[in-house]
Amino acid sequence: MAADSTLLLSLVEEFVSGLQDSKAKDTATCVKDGQFTILQLVEALGLSLTSVQPHTRARGVQLLSDVLHDCYGGLTEREVEVLIAFYEDRLKDHYVITPPVLQGLRALTKCTVLPPGSAVSMLRSLFQDVHVQSLMLTERACVYNMLINLMATREAELKGLGADFVFGFVQSMDGERDPRNLLLAFQIARTIVLRGYDLGKFIEELFEVTSCYFPIDFSPPPNDPHGITREELIQMLRDVLTGTRRFAEFLLPLIIEKLDSDVQSAKLDSLQTLVAGVSQYEHKDVAEFLEGLWASLRREVFQTSSEKIESAGLAALTALTSCLSRSVLNSDSEDSLSTFLDLVLKDCKHHLCEPDLKLVWPSAKLLQAACSASNRASHVITDAVMPSLIEQYNSRAQCSHRRTLLEVVQRFVQSVRTCENEESVFSAFRPSLCSMVFSALTETNSSLQVMATSVLTSLAQQTGLLLDSDVELAVDHLTRLLLTEDDDRVSLAVVECAGALAGLHPAAVITKLIPRLKAEMFSEPMDQNDNRAAPEKHSHHAVRQRCLSALAAVSTQPSVVQESTPVLLEVLSSAHTGSVVFSVEEVVLACHSLQRIAEQVEDSEETGRCFHDVIIPRLLSLALQAALQGEGSPGRRSPLLEEAVLSAMVPVISTSCSRLQPTLAGQTASRAVSLFLDGDVSFLPDNSFPSNIQLLKPGDSWSRSQMVCLLLGCVCSLPRGVEVPRLDLLMTELEEMSCTCSYPLSYTAAAKCFAGLVNKRPQGDALDSLIQRTMQRVCSELDSASSSVRTQAFTLMLWVAKALLLRYHPLFTTLTDKLFSLLDDADLGPAAADGFWLLMSDSADILNRGCHADVRIMYRQRFFSENSAKLVQGFNAAPQEKKPNYLKALSNIVNKLPKQVQVTELPALLSLLLEALSCPDQGVQLSTLSCLQPVLIDPPPALIQQLEALVSRLLALTSSPAMSVRTASLRCIHAISCFPEHEVLPFRARVLRALARPLDDRKRLVRKEAVQARAEWFLLGSPGGS
Repeated sequence: MAADSTLLLSLVEEFVSGLQDSKAKDTATCVKDGQFTILQLVEALGLSLTSVQPHTRARGVQLLSDVLHDCYGGLTEREVEVLIAFYEDRLKDHYVITPPVLQGLRALTKCTVLPPGSAVSMLRSLFQDVHVQSLMLTERACVYNMLINLMATREAELKGLGADFVFGFVQSMDGERDPRNLLLAFQIARTIVLRGYDLGKFIEELFEVTSCYFPIDFSPPPNDPHGITREELIQMLRDVLTGTRRFAEFLLPLIIEKLDSDVQSAKLDSLQTLVAGVSQYEHKDVAEFLEGLWASLRREVFQTSSEKIESAGLAALTALTSCLSRSVLNSDSEDSLSTFLDLVLKDCKHHLCEPDLKLVWPSAKLLQAACSASNRASHVITDAVMPSLIEQYNSRAQCSHRRTLLEVVQRFVQSVRTCENEESVFSAFRPSLCSMVFSALTETNSSLQVMATSVLTSLAQQTGLLLDSDVELAVDHLTRLLLTEDDDRVSLAVVECAGALAGLHPAAVITKLIPRLKAEMFSEPMDQNDNRAAPEKHSHHAVRQRCLSALAAVSTQPSVVQESTPVLLEVLSSAHTGSVVFSVEEVVLACHSLQRIAEQVEDSEETGRCFHDVIIPRLLSLALQAALQGEGSPGRRSPLLEEAVLSAMVPVISTSCSRLQPTLAGQTASRAVSLFLDGDVSFLPDNSFPSNIQLLKPGDSWSRSQMVCLLLGCVCSLPRGVEVPRLDLLMTELEEMSCTCSYPLSYTAAAKCFAGLVNKRPQGDALDSLIQRTMQRVCSELDSASSSVRTQAFTLMLWVAKALLLRYHPLFTTLTDKLFSLLDDADLGPAAADGFWLLMSDSADILNRGCHADVRIMYRQRFFSENSAKLVQGFNAAPQEKKPNYLKALSNIVNKLPKQVQVTELPALLSLLLEALSCPDQGVQLSTLSCLQPVLIDPPPALIQQLEALVSRLLALTSSPAMSVRTASLRCIHAISCFPEHEVLPFRARVLRALARPLDDRKRLVRKEAVQARAEWFLLGSPGGS
């Protein structure tokens, strides 16, 4: 025990007299270990605490407070009581002792065993004996944290202080300037107003002490270690000012005053604070300020040059109107909402009668903002405004005026949201509104027609507004425009409107629109001879194109899909049989429409069945018929044999399969495998096929070999949980086909299908042995210069490499090394360089997340980090004639990296990229320029050191035959003008001379870039220049 006492006295002496701050930690450790207690420490500090020297007493208190900071959790209630009494007494001591006393009190406020009444006692002593704003920043923060701790754990006791607590806090905060402490003070004030503390007669004082900081004007210093932002301060202060209705009488006049400011940020903050405030106020809180608020809001919308201010002003008007709408009307009370809306209508309504003047738009926006606030407001405003707008539309002759009025009407309709089972506020105006829309749709002015479709869409979205007869007439108008209007803008608007109507009123689309579109698509302007004039052919093609787009747009509901997809399938069937002549482009468009339907239609059992039972079998049947017909028919060739059509069919099937329910997906996989392995055609419609079809062993039949494209769509897009039957046999056949078939489309599709299955196959020995066996075969073909199937083997290797790269399979390294070695190959070197583009880019039809492929995050960055050194090493060792392959590979890899990674990694590869700019391959040049451009914005030192070589190569590329290269090089030269002036000024004259030539370039975009770049370089070195 004597030893512990000696140790304690030694620690105290070393801290107090020896000024060794580290001894506080040692003392705290001893207290935690039970060698002595806090009260024993106080006794040991006796001489220090009673010293006549204030600084000695301060050191003694500092040691005690530092130990409490680490040991407050182990204190007993009796110890806390003694310490609180001690610290409260010390607050009356010399001012140098106050900081450590506050630190000790702050530690005690964290104790869970605070005696009852101690919180009140501490705060009374604090407010009475300490002038907070005379303290240093850290001590003021200590006071605020004490209050925060006590408010969190002793709320009932603090509320027992009544308004004295608020008064004490107001005095403590008054004059605070540091943003770190302001965050703490605002947090306390927010808790006071939100947790119902008694404000007593100090409401205005609390408001004044916080509102003096409104609006916040704070810009954090660069590299601020505290991370305090202006937005944090704004939000915290806004929570305080809008936290209680009792502040309304002070806040609203303050906001009106601040809206007169010329500072945009102050206006924006004021408007956003108004929105937050009135969302909690009642109508009586804002009644006396309505005229002032309306005048300010009207001015901000009418006169502002900032879209942000205008949007905030409109949001504030909506919130204010919503606040007034919540009032409950009594027989003897004034209707604040009507009074306010009368003000709005008085100042805005007459401008709507002037559609050729600019004030029509701000007036309409203000009225629409008020209209959107509540059902009551929408009734008042529409009843006042709509008759005038309708009358104006009917009396105006100019199309521009009528279009403006239609747009105003549309925005009004959009601003009102009708609840279900509630009559629309526009019901009384339905006949007039429909008449306006239908008359506009019959006009010849395209802008008027486009706006009419927007109004029609908005009207249809109003629950229960349009009658069935209105919808049918609307569909008739849209159908007429689809079939007769050649303007692309009108066609696009009509298709969008038809899609919106189909989602809301599918029956009218099914009975009216789809039959008319079908009849038009299958009609022929003349006999099927070729005597039609070219314009007539083009016009009919354009009509068919619009019809196909419309069929896709309207097919969002299962009932519509059941009617639209047979029409599209009939297009394919008629094109195949020749019963109706469809061009290859039209057949491709029909496939695109089917794909769009598969993407957008609601997931349901009904739609899944439609695709599984009808669409996929029908597509496979038509493709197989075309393939068999193409083998021995020297005459007419089916469009379905074209590569473009088959490639368009694949995403239809793959998108459908990717969204099928697991049961249907499994059945689809089983059917497809049976068809391609066994020739099982029993599930296909129009089943008149021979029984011994071998689609994966087509021999010399190019048309049958192409069918493997559709197998890819069937089995490679299935959800990962769906098992593909007879997978080993299927992959063996695909490997064989991809290595032996001589038709590019066929062996590429087989390789992609093989890779897609490899990517999803579970990890294990079976997968590893499959990959090793495939690699052995591929490498034997690639290593044989005389092999006739090297290209096929290379294609298979490339797609398998991509499949393994995406899932981080360890055997990918073997494929990578082989691919690098092929960069030196005389025949396959350029293809190997292009292969890196395929590895790094997203594939549209396979090996993507939409097809449920196994794609790991950041696989590109991983590939780059593991292989960039190999690429540089290979480039350095390669003979001169092979170096372009390495440069192209590097460019393809780097160009697909995220921009942030490019900026980090490019300095190490700079010498190779400069070499790539001199490569004759224009693709390499363009890819390298796109890599360099983001780096030039914030150039690393290594780049500035290579400025001579960089500028020389970029200037040479401004004369490239390729416009894209010329444009990209000029953008890079423009970016270099922003480098440090002393670095680029020596190049100024040379660059200006070189840029004279692109100023006369034959391409406008090149001239535009040259003008911008030369202007920046011309200003270098001049006052106000770059």
